[in-house]
Amino acid sequence: MTAARNQALATQARRVYLEALVRGMTPLVAAVGQGATNLLIQGAPHAVTMARRDAVHAWQKSSPNWQMAVVAALRHAALHGVSDNTREHEPTVPVQSVKMSLVDDSTIEREITSSRLALVMMDRATWEFTDLRTRMQALEAHDDLDPLDLLRAHVVARVALDAWNRVGLDANVWQLLHHELHEEFAQLISEAYHETNRWLIAQKVLPEVDLRPFIRRTPQAAAAAGAPAVSPPPALPPVSGTGPGPGAGAGAVPPAQPAAARSQVSSQADEVMAQLQRVLARHVPGFPVTRSHVPARPGGGKPSLADVTSAQAGAAAALGGEAPRAPGGARPSLADAQPVAASPRLMGAIKHAQESLQRRPAAAADGAGAAASAPRALEEIGARNQAFKQVLKQAASNPAERATIEIVAMMFQSILTEERIPATVRVWFARLQMPVLRVAVSEPDFFAAADHPARRLIDRMGACVMGFNTAQASSPGAERASNDALEREIKRVVQVVEAYPDTGRRVFTTVLTEFEKFLDNYFENENQASRRGVSLAQQVEQRETLAIQYTIELRKMLSEVPVQDGVRDFLFHVWADVLAVTAVRVGAQSDGTKAMKRAAADLIWSASAKASREERADVIRRLPLLLKTLRDGMSHAGLPTDKQDEHVRQLNNALAAAFTAKTAAIPRERLDELMDQLETLEAMLPEDVEGESHVDEMLVRDLSGHESEGMEVVAEGGSAPTPAMVAWARELQVGGWFMLDYRGRNEQVQLAWRGLRKQLALFVTPKGRGVLFSLNRMAAFLQAGLLLPAQDEALTVQATRKALAKLDADPEQLLK
Repeated sequence: MTAARNQALATQARRVYLEALVRGMTPLVAAVGQGATNLLIQGAPHAVTMARRDAVHAWQKSSPNWQMAVVAALRHAALHGVSDNTREHEPTVPVQSVKMSLVDDSTIEREITSSRLALVMMDRATWEFTDLRTRMQALEAHDDLDPLDLLRAHVVARVALDAWNRVGLDANVWQLLHHELHEEFAQLISEAYHETNRWLIAQKVLPEVDLRPFIRRTPQAAAAAGAPAVSPPPALPPVSGTGPGPGAGAGAVPPAQPAAARSQVSSQADEVMAQLQRVLARHVPGFPVTRSHVPARPGGGKPSLADVTSAQAGAAAALGGEAPRAPGGARPSLADAQPVAASPRLMGAIKHAQESLQRRPAAAADGAGAAASAPRALEEIGARNQAFKQVLKQAASNPAERATIEIVAMMFQSILTEERIPATVRVWFARLQMPVLRVAVSEPDFFAAADHPARRLIDRMGACVMGFNTAQASSPGAERASNDALEREIKRVVQVVEAYPDTGRRVFTTVLTEFEKFLDNYFENENQASRRGVSLAQQVEQRETLAIQYTIELRKMLSEVPVQDGVRDFLFHVWADVLAVTAVRVGAQSDGTKAMKRAAADLIWSASAKASREERADVIRRLPLLLKTLRDGMSHAGLPTDKQDEHVRQLNNALAAAFTAKTAAIPRERLDELMDQLETLEAMLPEDVEGESHVDEMLVRDLSGHESEGMEVVAEGGSAPTPAMVAWARELQVGGWFMLDYRGRNEQVQLAWRGLRKQLALFVTPKGRGVLFSLNRMAAFLQAGLLLPAQDEALTVQATRKALAKLDADPEQLLK
């Protein structure tokens, strides 16, 4: 196609996309209106009901205008582009004369709201957008879309938010309707992308999108791609260490730089993968072994086929089965193994087997009495899988494909006989065997990396249902209803995987992300046992994080201000917590929080040196109201009366000392500056949520004051944990089941919530009692054996280990 035709097609595609958005606005507004009406019939406290009524009235009044404003803005953006709102009002004056100022809160809130909407839209439409972007790049001969291109979800989100504000709808109305707005906008943009892609395909524009040219490889990966598939590395000497600890499992050449602490669970998982790689290299000619796997530790972990003599290890290395460990303790790289094209005959046989499994077990699993019929369905599935295994092996074209079929069959045989997983769930797990086999045949790193998306998906779903039977026995009513929701989600995930058989790891990655998001919502909103505890834990985290951040910023503000030590300690240790509690309860910008900030400024001024009689008289006049405000704040923060009296007494002493102090008084300009900083304190708080800031290290304060009915706070128990134990505690994922020995009770609990920085974790019992841990305390309980996971290792790692045990007895099974 010529450049002119390409440009014409690109222009027409953008027109198709625009019209799809415009057409979709009418049903979007109708759906949001229906959701708004449904809000009015839901039970709620009087204040919430009145807020909903006002919001629905505002929506009904302004929604037609908003729809017209969005459509007009979309059409304008399509013709003239979108301006960057953050720059369009900047004055055109020399840089030296521009006075720096903080961005106002409404702009920040609008940007946050817009970002959340864009994220929800992209979660739904990632694949369609990727295909459309690739086609538009090919037509327009650009490296990528413009950052403010209307094809991008965040631009559509900004257009919608700007129109929302222009017609007079405020943030409160959006907040009340955000569930409906998020859902409808995600559906709208997904359909617009899909329709545009369909039109472009009809015009013969990249009917098959190949994303490989857009993969950015590191120089090392590119070099590896050009090297031979197998190269004989030097044999590694055996290492005799077998004891547990942070360094256990390092059976390789010492790394060039210190490696981050890793848990023993992760190390053992990598050992199992390394053992499997060596077995495949020894017994399967031409198997594409991944080059950068972590070598197993000879003599370590559980007995397995990898426990061979050093001479055997050298022979394995000569076959290309093992390579030196990367510096820094690198884990297997998913980019190291090149995709392998499976034979068409085998792929056809896999498709036939999958369709057969979809037809037969579905009836047994979905009909009445599913729980009773599930064991019989599993027996039938086991027999059919054995028959299909032989058919698939006959369709295989080389030894590597036959070995892949055998190992996957062994793994699923282990998974389907795991009695701790309910039979009704195992029926759905069985239907993943063919999709997993399809991925394993084309992606050899499935046998090298424990964190392959297909493995992680099975592991996450299996971990969440390990405790169903016990939970149902102890609380059969509400818990059964919650478990039904989890089973329905597992069923949905399996059906989505089956619906996209040719997408490889992409579908597993996508549904894994969706499943993890479901778990967050499930424990927060649907699970009766955990809902209240998660809400309390989130409030604790928010309060503790704010208190620490307020303390940090107050320390910075007062570092060069002459303030009495007693007042300084009060502000850091007491008033920062009062500010945090008030901000959590009534909002950071509420009048109550501002009053607490003014009290801090008044206290700083009152405790500074007073040289004149007028200033002293002013302090005496204002002191009663200030002390009352301080007592009110301490009461709201939950301080007992005796503690309040002690703090007030210390403050009185500090104020009395200020009357006779010989130090310099705080200048009025400096006091005004402090007051301005207090008013905008939230703008200075760090936004880091990655777990690397000093906030994490301080989030180990005594949390026992947060204990309440329905939630216990673990404040003692265990010894100082090792780095490996802390790493293990950080790895624990929501949904897993554990046995907890605490306060004389040994009971089953489920991990229901992890804080943003993974510094707090909430476990819940089937009866709904929550137990809150800090990260270090949880690591200490793991180390002491007071917190024991239901699984010693992940479901697929255990299945791989059992497969290795069978191959140890009869390696010829791989090639039969």
